[in-house]
Formats: sequence, structure tokens, C-alpha cells
Amino acid sequence: MSSHLESRLLSSLSSNSRNFLLSRCIEVDLPLKKCLYAADVIPADAYFITSGIASIVTAMPDGTSAEVGLIGHEGMVGGLHLLGPTKIATECFVQLNATALRIPFAFLLEAFHTNEEIRGRLLEFTQEQAVTLGQLAACNRLHETEQRLARWLLMAQDLTNSSILEFTQEFLGMMLGSRRTTVTVIAGALQRGGMIEYSRGKMRILDRERLEAAACVCYPITRSLTHDLYTHPLASHPWNHRVLVPIGLAVVHA
Repeated sequence: MSSHLESRLLSSLSSNSRNFLLSRCIEVDLPLKKCLYAADVIPADAYFITSGIASIVTAMPDGTSAEVGLIGHEGMVGGLHLLGPTKIATECFVQLNATALRIPFAFLLEAFHTNEEIRGRLLEFTQEQAVTLGQLAACNRLHETEQRLARWLLMAQDLTNSSILEFTQEFLGMMLGSRRTTVTVIAGALQRGGMIEYSRGKMRILDRERLEAAACVCYPITRSLTHDLYTHPLASHPWNHRVLVPIGLAVVHA
């Protein structure tokens, strides 16, 4: 694997478990708007994101949609599908040109059921994703668009480690569940306030401290959830009492 690629989830695993998964991974480039999974369909592949952002979106019959989750290099696309047979109503697509390690979903599912370390870390990320989804659902209902846009830009910067983000206002409006004209007005206010610079689909964060002050309380909550991922020893998790490491088709105690 290329040394410049990094997945926080894979890096949190022991070398045996990580190499077991990497043996079936393929490095891929993910262009803007590429669909990573469709609603109500079990995906053929899962993706450990290594750069860029994937969006989890809920779409309505009338064509409107709203973003309910973001995935960057901290996690993977396809985690919810590992938990059971329930159809997943959301869809996921690439929001910023991304790179990833693609792995066959069937192989990952087998690893999930046979390796407790892999299962533990995947469950940890999926739990964080579910809690974040609930927080963003409340955010979309309760907070003003300016607060949500500031929160969204900060989350995007955290996941990309970049102060330059390429998004059209139309795209941001879809993600925030707001009209494009509303996003135009609010982005203009943030720009006049010296917090961002926006031109031709590129947003540059100029004053992160002031942008954090403009964001809603959901930002520090979601930031803490992401920051704390993989910091707890697996032995401290009540559902993980031992680590099983598959070697080939066998499973042994590590």
C-alpha cells in the first residue's frame, strides 16, 4: 500500500488484523459524486476512506435531500450494513474527490463475525456514526442555517485536514437541506465577517476561531466523538474479552 494513504480505523488495529484486511484491499480513486452504496441495497464493496469525504444522505420522494453523516479518513463506508439484514434507507456518495481502500463486503462481513478485534473497532466506528447521525438530525431541525453551515465547514476541515474546500453553493444547499439562495446569503455574511473566503466553488477557512464561535453546539459534540475514536483499549470494552485473529481461513487466539 502507498505510504501516503492513511486510514485511522485500519491504523487502530494490530498488525495481524490490519494486514489480514489489507490483503484483500485495493487502492482506488473516488471521483466526485461517485455512489458508494445505494438505498435499500447491500453493497458489493466497503471502503476505508483515506482522503476526501463521503456523505450519507437521506433523500425524499419529492427529490429533496439532506445530509445526515460525513465519513473521512477516520472511518469506513458500509459499517451499518454489517449489523444485520435491515434495509438501509440512506445512500452514500463522494462529496470531495477521495481515495480509499476498497474491500469486498462479503470478506469484511466474514472478518466481522470471526475476528473480535476487527468487530470491536468496526462497531466502535459504527456507534460513533449512529450517535453523530442522531446529533445532526436534531441539528437540522433546531439550529439556524448559518450555525449549521459553520458547523459543516468545520467538520469538513477536520476530516480533510485542509482549509480549502471545493463546494458549490447549490451542493451545500442540498447537504444542509436549505435553498441555494439562503446558502448564498449566509456564505456572503461569513465572508464579510472575515471567517471564510469563497470564490468559484472554493471555500477557504480564514478564521477558524470565529467560525467555531458562529457554529452551533453540535460541532464540539461531533468533534469530540470523532477525536475519541479508537482511544479506548479494546480490553476495556464489555463486548470484547479476547481477540481472534484469522490466519488464512483459520481463527486462533492472539
